[in-house]
Order: sequence, then structure tokens, then C-alpha cells
Amino acid sequence: MKRKLWIAVPAVLVVIIGGMMFWYNHEPDLFDPVARTRLHMQAHNHTIVTGTITTSALLEVVDGLQNKRGGYLSNDIMPPWVFLDNVPNWEFGVLTQVRDLARTMRNDFSRSQTQSAEDPDLSQADPLFNYANDRWLIPSTEGKYREGMKFLESYLTRLSDPNQPDAQFYARADNLRSWLGLVEKRLGSLSQRLSASVGQRRLNTDLAGDTAARQSTAAEGDIEVKTPWLKIDDVFYEARGSTWALIHFLKAMEVDFNDVLRKKNALVSFRQIIRELESTQEPLRSPMVLNGSKYGIFANHSLVMANYISRANAAIIDLRFLLQQG
Repeated sequence: MKRKLWIAVPAVLVVIIGGMMFWYNHEPDLFDPVARTRLHMQAHNHTIVTGTITTSALLEVVDGLQNKRGGYLSNDIMPPWVFLDNVPNWEFGVLTQVRDLARTMRNDFSRSQTQSAEDPDLSQADPLFNYANDRWLIPSTEGKYREGMKFLESYLTRLSDPNQPDAQFYARADNLRSWLGLVEKRLGSLSQRLSASVGQRRLNTDLAGDTAARQSTAAEGDIEVKTPWLKIDDVFYEARGSTWALIHFLKAMEVDFNDVLRKKNALVSFRQIIRELESTQEPLRSPMVLNGSKYGIFANHSLVMANYISRANAAIIDLRFLLQQG
């Protein structure tokens, strides 16, 4: 009887932990940031003005990061959460976009000129979202991010209050172009890392285009780029999280920057960027991220993801050039 018990108890624990891992290994669905903003503003009896949808989308994304199924996992050290790595990488991708937007709102969206004073709430929220993403000791990561959300809520309240004109959101072409410049770099990096899943020898173009350019140390002219096998799924899920957050921010800015985009005749191009990124969120119908060769019989999910991201990034580059024109 005791022998059977010694066998049964571990087996039951393995089944329970396996079930919990399957349940918590979950990415939240996309949501409509415009509809969420309207509900949020109605609940707080605020008026929707320029910038409220973008700010609300940022709040909702941070909230989704922490309150999705299983909560925030990147700083968990106990089983079964410690055995999960896909969702923590997804969370890091989301967090990267959150940090970029929070920094841009502090430096650009909320300021009329380079000599303008920064918004007090955004200047507090920005560093809080840059707190270590994996700290479980007090002050914990979640606590710092919730504190950052409070400052964002304060900014959102002031933004829609006509009696507080010091809180502003300037929907200008140069501000949008500034943020898209950050997005362009993030997507470019993700595309390169995803494409490196199969390995490739590349010519070193670090100094191309500038005869006077110099770099710190010499590098080979022909280099091999390849993502380590154990990191392939990490990069894939980081890209999924980054594009998940980006879709919501772009949908929000489609409304807040609508007049700017219409004037530049760029609204359709903007929507096409969103369409390309939405393709990155299709369900993965495989128990693992496959890494087949370029033209082999097995799929390479990283290359498929890189294709959608590269197309969106190319469209962003064109859009930034368009926004720069008078």
C-alpha cells in the first residue's frame, strides 16, 4: 500500500503541475483600445480628447501584462511558473514597447517644444516602467509597474480636464515620426534575430555609406549570424509580445493622429501596417516553435514571423519619410 502511495503521489503532482503549466502558458487576446477607452472615460466621467486613447491604450496594455491568466510571470521563482519561459519572453516584448511609448510621451507627445517643461506625472511614470522586470523581492516588479500606472491615470485625468491646461498631448507629425523611429529600430532588430534562426553568412555593412565613419574595434568583413538553438523560441515569443503591444498603440494613434494622417494621405498606409502586424498574432498550431531549413519540408515559424515584421517595418520607413515632407 505504501509503495503504491509513493508512486501515486508524485504522478499526481506531475499531472497537476503539467496542467497548471499548460493553463498559465497563455497569451491574452487582442482588444479594441478605442472601445476600452470609451468605457474607461465613461466610468470616470471624463471627456475623450486628443491623446486620451493613446494614454488609455498604454494603461490597458500594462494592465493586461500584469493581470492576464497566471498574472505576471517574469519574476516568479516557484514551480510551475519558474519552468515557463515562453510567456516571460512575451512579457519582455510587451514591456519593451511600453517603455518606448512611455519615454516618447514624456519627451515628445506631452511637450510643445524642446525647451518645454516635461509633464510631472509622465516624468514619474517613465522610470517606474524601466524598473527591473524580474525582481520578486520588495519592492517587486509588479508594485513598481502599478505605481507607474497611477501616474499615468493622473495624467489621463488631467488631460481631459479643461481646468488643467498644463497637461497636454500634441498630435503632430514630428512627434509621431519620432515614436515611429523607435518602432522602426525595434522591429528591425527583431526581424534580424528571427531571420538568424537558420544561420547566415553576412557581409559587414556597419560602416557602409559614410567614408568618415569609424567604430570602436575592428570586425570581420564576413560574419556568421545564427541564433542559438535554445534561444529560437525565446526570440519568437518576444516578437509576439512586442507586436501585440504595438498593434494596440497603433490603433489608438490612428484616432489621436487622424487629422495628421489624413493630411499626409497616409491613413491607408497606417492601417496596412496594423494589418501586417495582426498577422503575427495568428494561433501557433504546433506544440513547439519549429525551426525547419529555408526550403525544407518542415516549417520555420521564425522566418514567417520575420516576414510579417519586415513588411510592417518597410511600411513604417516609408511612412516616416512621408511624415517628414511638408
